Amino acid sequence: MMGMSAPEWSHYIATKLGVNLPDREINEGIAAEVAARYRTELPLMPGAVETVRALAKRFPLGLASSSNRPLIELALDGAGLRDSFRVVVSADEVARGKPAPDVYLRAAELLKRRPQDCAAVEDSANGIRSARAAAMVVIAIPNHTFPPSSDALKLADRVLESITELCAEGVLEAAGSGRAELNERV
Repeated sequence: MMGMSAPEWSHYIATKLGVNLPDREINEGIAAEVAARYRTELPLMPGAVETVRALAKRFPLGLASSSNRPLIELALDGAGLRDSFRVVVSADEVARGKPAPDVYLRAAELLKRRPQDCAAVEDSANGIRSARAAAMVVIAIPNHTFPPSSDALKLADRVLESITELCAEGVLEAAGSGRAELNERV
């Protein structure tokens, strides 16, 4: 279910896993549990805050997430990163969740950029597939707990071991001279 929007995974839990509750109750219950955990400890990759802040100095950043908006906002506030992102899009706000490209396409639209002029940083198979389907440059930083499949990783333009390896020069290098011209902030 990694990468599905909340309506999609709630429906999946109800229909495929046989949880006899309305989708909305499943969504609200799980979101409340996740929010409680986020208030105790955010599941951030080591170095994520510093990396995002450094990238935000060079690029207009957008966040395209499968999480519910309240959870996104809770995470951004808890990490002190809300001001690092010009736009934030939840998969709940588009027609289809990842691996469909909808959430990435909406983020690019709000940034007023062509998708091919954007780079996506992803840790999941569905996220990698979504960003590739949106025609973006894809930088994969595999989630070590639930690593993407090798076929998904092959879709990435670059694969890094850690978010601390991610820098503006690496993003531009991954884009390649003919692949995309990422719009830097002036």
